[in-house]
Amino acid sequence: MIETLIISGIGAFLALLLVFAERVITNYGEVNIDINNGTRKIKIRGGGSLLAALTEEKLFIPSACGGRGTCGYCKVKVLEGAGPFLPTEEPFIDTTERTAGVRLSCQIKVRNELKIEIPDELLTIREYRTTCEKIIDLTYDIKQFNLKLIEPSAMKYKPGQYVQVLAPANHKSTEEVYRAYSISSDPADTNRIELIVRRVPDGICTTYLFDYLKQGDTVRINGPYGHFYLRETDAPIIFIAGGSGIAPIKCMLHHMKNTNNTRKAVFFFGVRTTKDLFLVDEMEAFEKFLANFTYIPVLSQPEEDAGWKGTTGWVTTASAEYLKRQPDAKDYEAYLCGSPGMIDSAIKVLIEAGISEQKHYYDKFT
Repeated sequence: MIETLIISGIGAFLALLLVFAERVITNYGEVNIDINNGTRKIKIRGGGSLLAALTEEKLFIPSACGGRGTCGYCKVKVLEGAGPFLPTEEPFIDTTERTAGVRLSCQIKVRNELKIEIPDELLTIREYRTTCEKIIDLTYDIKQFNLKLIEPSAMKYKPGQYVQVLAPANHKSTEEVYRAYSISSDPADTNRIELIVRRVPDGICTTYLFDYLKQGDTVRINGPYGHFYLRETDAPIIFIAGGSGIAPIKCMLHHMKNTNNTRKAVFFFGVRTTKDLFLVDEMEAFEKFLANFTYIPVLSQPEEDAGWKGTTGWVTTASAEYLKRQPDAKDYEAYLCGSPGMIDSAIKVLIEAGISEQKHYYDKFT
């Protein structure tokens, strides 16, 4: 009994120490942040990250990893008050950016007054309240979420861009977190957003989406973000994607259909088995509507009893073989979406085919 009381007492004491550390030792008081040379000034409680501070003020900086320092998206210029560069920033900041004061906002702790610059387009990012209209099972680990915009009631975006979804606190996280997901819907329907999401084991946001979210629930998102979008040129197109990376490509195909686009385009979609294939009917429908579009699903490990007669192997290998047969391969624009490993492999294929890096557009899922 005495031992139990002693242990409980020690636990209570340690808890008080943590509270003290949070409120006193790491309390930097109120800190001023000057944005874009006085265009906007905010005052926040110091101690947290710059990304979190801006988010609280409804200034949304893109962050595909939710502020873990693994995506490199949340860049802003910090002109004063940031302190030295951190090792976690080094892989994402090149020499030119470093000279200009570009930093990862998720890695900057707000401890003293800051002077920062944010791209003008991010100042127009808005938060949207939506209703989950429908949840569709696409495969055993991929779902489609149809969201109706309530307030504001419409969003205009470029085909290929993404939004951030707010995941409320749940058993995976005691705090709200944001995660980035590409828009897969028809951009002509500005009142709805469609997301295609693969479950991440123990993922905070996918746990919320797969296990907690129900039809009729309210979902908060913000956006749109990103420089991965369909360019308005006449160049032939090669799309390469895997799994849920089909989302922004589907959005681009909707746009091509809406605009009666006649560009030559081929889409290599890579998955492991027939159980991982989805949206086949939709892709074949695009083939009918778009005179110069070809859809090529590629299975890396088709089941022996599946009777698969399509293309097999790695999606990048299939893409390479295709480009070798194209006399105009160097003229192609490439749009890639999927895992970092797949995209890095695809870029090597494009370079070998003579496609300039200026024509490589991609979105790496981290």
